[in-house]
Amino acid sequence: MARLADYFVLVAFGPHPRGSGEGQGQILQRFPEKDWEDNPFPQGIELFCQPSGWQLCPERNPPTFFVAVLTDINSERHYCACLTFWEPAEPTQEVVCTEDATEREEEADEGGLVQLSPATPATPGQLFAPKTLVLVSRLDHAEVFRNSLGLIYTIHVEGLNVGLENVIGNLLTCIIPLAGGSQRTISLGAGDRQVIQTPLADSLPISRCSVALLFRQLGITNVLSLFCAALTEHKVLFLSRSYQRLSDACRGLLALLFPLRYSFTYVPILPAQLLEVLSTPTPFIIGVNAAFQAETQELLDVIVADLDGGTVTVPECVHIPPLPEPLQSQTHSVLSMVLDPDLELADLAFPPPTANASSLKMQDKELRAVFLRLFAQLLQGYRWCLHMVRIHPEPVIRFHKAAFLGQRGLMEDDFLMKVLEGMAFAGFVSERGVPYRSTDLFDELVAHEVARMRADENHPQRVLRHVKELAEQLYKNENPYPAVAMHKVQRPGEASHLRRVPRPFPRLDDGMVQWIVDQAAAKMQGAPPAVKAERRTTVPSGPPMTAILERSSGLHGNSARRLEVVRNCISYVFEGKMLEAKKLLPAVLRALKGRAARRCLTQELHLHVQQNRAVLDHQQFDFVVRMMNCCLQDCTSLDEHGIAAALLPLVTAFCRKLSPGVTQFAYSCVQEHVVWSTPQFWEAMFYGDVQTHIRALYLEPAEDQDHLQEDERSALDVASEQRRLWPTLSREKQQELVQKEESTVFSQAIHYANRMSYLLLPLDSSKNRLLRERAGLGDLESASNSLVTNSMAGSVAESYDTESGFEDAETCDVAGAVVRFINRFVDKVCTESGVTSDHLKGLHVMVPDIVQMHIETLEAVHRESKRLPPIQKPKLLRPRLLPGEECVLDGLRVYLLPDGREEGAGGSGGGPALLPAEGAVFLTTYRVIFTGMPTDPLVGEQVVVRSFPVAALTKEKRINVQTPVDQLLQDGLQLRSCTFQLLKMAFDEEVGSDSAELFRKQLHKLRYPPDIRGTFAFTLGSTHAPGRPPRTTKDKGPSLRTLSRNLVKNAKKTIGRQYVTRKKYNPPSWEHRGQPPPEDQEDEISVSEELEPSTLTPSSALKPSDRMTMSSLVERACCRDYQRLGLGTLSSSLSRAKSEPFRISPVNRMYAICRSYPGLLIVPQSVQDNALQRVSRCYRQNRFPVVCWRSGRSKAVLLRSGGLHGKGVVGLFKAQNTPSPGQSQADSGSLEQEKYLQAVVSSMPRYADASGRNTLSGFSSAHVGGHVPSPRARVTTLSNPMAASASRRTTPRGKWGSVRASGRSGGLGVDVGSRLAGRDMLGPPQANGAPPDPGFLRPQRAALYIIGDKAQLKGVRPDPLQQWELVPIEVFEARQVKASFKKLLKACVPGCPAAEPGPASFLRSLEDSEWLIQIHKLLQVSVLVVELLDSGSSVLVSLEDGWDITTQVVSLVQLLSDPFYRTLDGFRLLVEKEWLSFGHRFSHRGAHTLAGQSSGFTPVFLQFLDCVHQVHLQFPMEFEFSPFYLKFLGYHHASRRFRTFLLDSDYERIELGLLYEEKGERRGQQACRSVWEYVERLSRRTPVFYNYMYAPEDAEVLRPYSNVSNLKVWDFYTEETLAEGPPYDWELAQGPPEPPEDERPDGAAPQSRRRVVWPCYDSRPRAQPDAISRLLEELQRLEAELGRPPERWKDTWDRVKAAQRLEGRPDGRGTPSSLLVSSVPHHRRSLGVYLQEGPVGSTLSLSLDSDQSSGSTASSSRQAARRSTSTLYSQFQTAESENRSYEGTLYKKGAFMKPWKARWFVLDKTKHQLRYYDHRVDTECKGVIDLAEVEAVAPGTPTMGAPKTVDEKAFFDVKTTRRVYNFCAQDVPSAQQWVDQIQSCLSDA
Repeated sequence: MARLADYFVLVAFGPHPRGSGEGQGQILQRFPEKDWEDNPFPQGIELFCQPSGWQLCPERNPPTFFVAVLTDINSERHYCACLTFWEPAEPTQEVVCTEDATEREEEADEGGLVQLSPATPATPGQLFAPKTLVLVSRLDHAEVFRNSLGLIYTIHVEGLNVGLENVIGNLLTCIIPLAGGSQRTISLGAGDRQVIQTPLADSLPISRCSVALLFRQLGITNVLSLFCAALTEHKVLFLSRSYQRLSDACRGLLALLFPLRYSFTYVPILPAQLLEVLSTPTPFIIGVNAAFQAETQELLDVIVADLDGGTVTVPECVHIPPLPEPLQSQTHSVLSMVLDPDLELADLAFPPPTANASSLKMQDKELRAVFLRLFAQLLQGYRWCLHMVRIHPEPVIRFHKAAFLGQRGLMEDDFLMKVLEGMAFAGFVSERGVPYRSTDLFDELVAHEVARMRADENHPQRVLRHVKELAEQLYKNENPYPAVAMHKVQRPGEASHLRRVPRPFPRLDDGMVQWIVDQAAAKMQGAPPAVKAERRTTVPSGPPMTAILERSSGLHGNSARRLEVVRNCISYVFEGKMLEAKKLLPAVLRALKGRAARRCLTQELHLHVQQNRAVLDHQQFDFVVRMMNCCLQDCTSLDEHGIAAALLPLVTAFCRKLSPGVTQFAYSCVQEHVVWSTPQFWEAMFYGDVQTHIRALYLEPAEDQDHLQEDERSALDVASEQRRLWPTLSREKQQELVQKEESTVFSQAIHYANRMSYLLLPLDSSKNRLLRERAGLGDLESASNSLVTNSMAGSVAESYDTESGFEDAETCDVAGAVVRFINRFVDKVCTESGVTSDHLKGLHVMVPDIVQMHIETLEAVHRESKRLPPIQKPKLLRPRLLPGEECVLDGLRVYLLPDGREEGAGGSGGGPALLPAEGAVFLTTYRVIFTGMPTDPLVGEQVVVRSFPVAALTKEKRINVQTPVDQLLQDGLQLRSCTFQLLKMAFDEEVGSDSAELFRKQLHKLRYPPDIRGTFAFTLGSTHAPGRPPRTTKDKGPSLRTLSRNLVKNAKKTIGRQYVTRKKYNPPSWEHRGQPPPEDQEDEISVSEELEPSTLTPSSALKPSDRMTMSSLVERACCRDYQRLGLGTLSSSLSRAKSEPFRISPVNRMYAICRSYPGLLIVPQSVQDNALQRVSRCYRQNRFPVVCWRSGRSKAVLLRSGGLHGKGVVGLFKAQNTPSPGQSQADSGSLEQEKYLQAVVSSMPRYADASGRNTLSGFSSAHVGGHVPSPRARVTTLSNPMAASASRRTTPRGKWGSVRASGRSGGLGVDVGSRLAGRDMLGPPQANGAPPDPGFLRPQRAALYIIGDKAQLKGVRPDPLQQWELVPIEVFEARQVKASFKKLLKACVPGCPAAEPGPASFLRSLEDSEWLIQIHKLLQVSVLVVELLDSGSSVLVSLEDGWDITTQVVSLVQLLSDPFYRTLDGFRLLVEKEWLSFGHRFSHRGAHTLAGQSSGFTPVFLQFLDCVHQVHLQFPMEFEFSPFYLKFLGYHHASRRFRTFLLDSDYERIELGLLYEEKGERRGQQACRSVWEYVERLSRRTPVFYNYMYAPEDAEVLRPYSNVSNLKVWDFYTEETLAEGPPYDWELAQGPPEPPEDERPDGAAPQSRRRVVWPCYDSRPRAQPDAISRLLEELQRLEAELGRPPERWKDTWDRVKAAQRLEGRPDGRGTPSSLLVSSVPHHRRSLGVYLQEGPVGSTLSLSLDSDQSSGSTASSSRQAARRSTSTLYSQFQTAESENRSYEGTLYKKGAFMKPWKARWFVLDKTKHQLRYYDHRVDTECKGVIDLAEVEAVAPGTPTMGAPKTVDEKAFFDVKTTRRVYNFCAQDVPSAQQWVDQIQSCLSDA
């Protein structure tokens, strides 16, 4: 029973003490005046009566009523019912407010609390003051309060003849029951009657209609998000103009949270004076009047629900986790069925008559029923996770969160995680966890209805029926007696508040009220207390838990086969069948990824433990430990599946004897898992064990016969029984039970202190490594249940240092840290479980001793375990090294772990799991190499190799990873290289941290040598060539001068030499230029020593003084290219033949003007050398515009330069060419510059003189030397290939279409297209971007376009009279290339598997890198320039410093415009000219030295190669070189194996003596220093760089598509061959040697050549070569069989072509026979093949049109060979004799383990072979040694089984790339003779 009302208070308006305009509330009277003992008077009532403040009002307002809620310090809620009415203000009150009554009026309006009535106000100037009647109660009977206060008001207003004191006295003494469903009629003694009903169950909240109203106001989604926000402890603020609505909304939200109770700040109506409460850090639910909305704007972490507007605003920084699916969607749909029943029928053609909608009250209960079901589904089975820690004197219960989440399958669910960690749930556990108590609807639902809810899930109507049933129960709980007698309460008349009341509310008689109260109190004392007996029962637990959503566990389905494997393996281990176990182990380790298998393992291991101990031998111990580690590896720190919990007793049971008295337990080998350092895990384990022991405590007395059924009872059942019996026990018995329980807990605490020390103290306590990993141990103040709310916890967690472990693991003592950790644990669990303080003190004393003892035990174990013989580890495989490559660090044993690429792990390729592999990492002077074998024995004996050049390393980071075999946490390294390799390695435990550190240091030293001379390319040859003494900087001048002299000598030699063996391809059109074709293209290897009389000797024309200055005159590639292009020949450059528009200027010969330019430059004939110096000052880095290419057709030139300095062209445009009288010195530079550009323009063919010259057709007719282009030549526009192909050459292409139509015009804004197009187009452009008609080019079109950076050319207004025009474009900077490349690397070679595997994540990260967008921009700009040049305008590319993007664009333009650069030699020339000579900063961009380390790797050249690759893909027949050639250059430009791509300019190369070293001198079999030399050597042996589809169309200009959709990811970035590492070091990439034929047992059938090819392991191109390589190989084999001397593949190829050409010319127009067919991209025509002779030597030409062949092949051939096909094979006649240069008998050592045998050897100089036969007359050759492969011939030593009688000196070895052959002659002289013959044969080659 309880009082209906505790206090009655009368509050009135009073003046503010500080005299401000605001008034304040004053309590006039309160009854009773003394506080009740059990319930003191709440403070601050006067604030809550008028939440918006006390103000006077100019009108009488109608009375208002609302209920405010105050919460006291004991979190008891007090309901304050407030009825406010207005009375005329007394004069004293008015004085306060006359100052500004109007202002007050406005405020009252704004406040919006009062609806101003339409009636006329009383006397003008009259003000009204509010007065409030307040009832304070702990019961929530709002309607009764409204009626009671209304009655008191009515008596006063209507002047009824009833004493107010009596009514108030009766109200204060009314006693009503709390719950139980009783009904009570009360009367206050004024002829009134009210009926009070109490709810059936006290625990269920009363909501009336509040929930239904809340849903009506806010809608389903909003209420759901408020529900989640309140549960996850966020701050919720309601706004409304109505106070009653605010109360209802808050009440409704709380009702939804049932069975959880909201335990934070709850203020449904917050007064204006207390608004600062809103900035409290704790969560809250608060209601505020909408008038104060502005004040709530700046709250950053508060969710605001506007009830009047129906919106919920969630701030950006707040994340409300949604309900877990499928509950979220299910709840949503059920709510919509309840709120809108017509929704289901809305679409029916014949809707049934609408059923009556539920009343608001009923709907309210239905909505609550939905949420009650939701909680039952969420918390289903929660009782199975309760731990009974104590039963007496009071139950102590803990909840095992991790087990609950794990078993529900909601570990990842943010929502449930936060709910379980919240305060409300902690209250739920302590309140509802109690096993013996009264139950309510929720307990029934969660215990008995779960199965029904599961079954109903997919049947909406059944769900709705269940909801209605629950709603009925909830409704009945609130209204137990439906047929209630009518209330009878008097109410005031209509508009009574407007009548003039004769007197204000009277002062009441205190004494009288007090007397009534005292009378009632006296009566109560006599009456016995009415105690309603609670019906207490055992709370049902319900069915065990199930996962909320049956998720299939993917790969590791819980298949019986897997469990069988686990069981078999364990039984093999314990039966001692180790080989069997070893075979099964990999499968077991894979199976252990699944939960069921891990459980199975723990169960199986338990079976092998007797009396808590199982002693194993060493091998068994290792196996068990490995399986345990594998199990624990996937455990999270919370151990939600209980695997670590199940293993904990086992790790202290399994052990092995190390020596007498020393036993090692398994725990010392499984420590390195995060779960052991998680306090929550230990707490859950401890409470679980305590529960088991306490249950056992009460089960002991059971007798034997019912022992079985007793044991079935759970701990909760036992506890429930004990709680029931507790009151019946004697005091002593109670005391005894309490003591027993306490000592049980205490003994467990000691046990756990021991266990924790076992798992936390590392075996080697000096190592300390363990603790460094476990950031947790050092700092665990933030233990399991912190009271910080989620909104705060987020920010706290982020500010926390992630490495919050020990300050410094070295200085910190392990023991101290473990003691602190255990002490904290002991403190927490013992205080929670009620251990006495004496016991706790004792524990604190014990812990350090336990730890110390354990450390001592471990020392002995550690010492003995070191003595164990190590487990046999596989032998380390040594890698193959290049000649000259030396090992810096020998193999460190490591595991190579799989990274994010699936292939290595066998993923997408479908092969076996090659990774993880076990092996060693080697560091050589050139590479980092891993070689090893897969750890999975089922993969077989495959060698796994992964390597990359040291110079390519871009990132190195330390990682901590688990080794795949022992699952130990080890230090590791992750190395990433710019050649797209990733080594993710874990060091074996035998590798000390100092060795790993040494490896890192050495790697760093090799990656960043202090000087370029420290790179591999320099150190490589250092043994052969004498090291050059490093020059000091002072004598730069002299060294250059002396060099110049030598250069001229060399120049004579070089120019005079003709190479007979190599001829170069040139497109036919150059032949007609009337200038002798250059005799020699650059070739840095001297192939033949014959010198012919010089045909071109420039030195005769040089004045002696000039000779030494012509430093790079003939030597460099550029010079010969300029001659080829007709840009000034050698003679004209000196004698100044004025006929030539351009000349070669030696002005930069000493690199004085521009250090980064070559020595000779092409400049306009009219410009003097001294003017160049001044022009250069206007450009960045002094890189002034120079010509680098000229179109043979349109005669337009391509120029390059650096960007402009501030002054210059820009200034000159801005000045509009109006020279002021006193022109400053600064402008002279720009004048020079203008003159220079003018000179460039005037050197070009004029536009005015030739009539038709302004159209493209005009240019084509003026084509060089009358060579008529074929009418079928290809011209297509980028935007629409079909439309343009119709018009072919006659219509010029849509030149701006290419820029405008491209999908992502990024770099070139539309403005380029439109500006240029605006100048050039007369009519409207066609739809496809092609020009409207052939005459579209205006005569005044600019002669020169300057392509510059947009940022540089801002604000420039082009002058229409100028002959040049600026094209501003947006370009990306080098740093953007670097950033983009980093992302590209991570996308192509991710460090760890993606969260969502599949192509989508790769494509997303590829897009994020923006690499393809940059490629797109480059191609787009290049195509624009190609168009301009093709149309006859010259172009100057002037971007950044002129050495990055400028170089890329200029090179691409030449490649697209000039077929010569698409040949092998042409491409080399292009790279040497544009990249090397024009000073691309290879060393700086590649970060080659220590100085460049900070700038990082910026792959500008690689990006260029990627662009070439994109063009190659679109035009596969236009390139002589294969895609492999591009990859090869891409790899080696970063590898530093060759000197070609070192240093930043020719100047630096000359200074280091690189440029002309040893030119023309014979260098013997020495390592190549130039990449070109290497390519040439390799090309002689294999056609790997050659593209068989090469069939160029004459003078074809390529215009590739540049849209991102047309670009492909280069396979250079993604392919990998684990069999041999990157295939770009050809010597290393040769597979293992084939067994020589004679080594086979006689008579055996030849072995099958078939083998399995794994896509992720083998190199597919090598395993399956293309058809032509195959044919060439076949040819070589035939040659060997027939004993012919083998020919180089190129000669054979050329002969085949010649024969093919003859065969296909009966009438000159025959259709060529097809050699091969291939699919070429769509924009190629039908494919045929014909072979043609080029003008300068033969090349393969695959052309497309038969009718063109006659025209193309007409060019005169120098080759007289006109043999028909039949003669091609005449060489294969077996005339052996002429090929035997030298022969005799030699002993030869067979392959491994084979004896020495005498053979007859024949040295064949023609075929370049050493053949051997069984005897002299034998015709069948037994084997061949190809001399091309021989690297050295050296004296040998006798080995086992060698002929005994022979002298030692008769032995010699022949070393080939494949193997070493051991020979022995009969005597020393013959041995010497053989060696000499072989040597001479080699030198002839």
